[in-house]
Amino acid sequence: MKKVSNANRFLYAFLIFIIIWCGFTFSPGIKEEQFLQEFTAGIVLSLIAAAFSYQHLSERGLYNLSPHRVWWFLKYIPVFIWAMIKANFDVAYRVLSPKRPIKPGIVRIRTDLKNPVGKLALANSITLTPGTMTMQIIDDKYYIHWIYVHSEDEKEAGDIIKGDFEKYLREVFE
Repeated sequence: MKKVSNANRFLYAFLIFIIIWCGFTFSPGIKEEQFLQEFTAGIVLSLIAAAFSYQHLSERGLYNLSPHRVWWFLKYIPVFIWAMIKANFDVAYRVLSPKRPIKPGIVRIRTDLKNPVGKLALANSITLTPGTMTMQIIDDKYYIHWIYVHSEDEKEAGDIIKGDFEKYLREVFE
């Protein structure tokens, strides 16, 4: 892969930060004046954040925003949200029902992901899903605290905990 210019990498970082800003601050029914103020603040803060971090975020810059990667990321969002909803109900049911047991423990699972950002996204996806928490990552091994250990077998536990996350994240980050 050819070297990407710093301007390309900066623009990529800025776009990522402004998208995140809009995701956190946008609300329907907002007045135009307030929107312009918030968006202007977002632009300024995104420019500052991009200036400090663009060299560390990506070596590929805007090439990360290929239609293929964006498409797989958009497909990943509902998969993640659905997994989170199911896990929320499971944990709530375990907390509210004494008949539903908990069997907490720490399991080790492996990932095939090679990209460090992809590994981080997988760890965050696991942690944001109630009932699991990524405690440590060493190379391709994740140590997960699990509210109910269904299996201590590394492969089987990995299949249950990772679900479809890894498949989608591979397409986004590899």
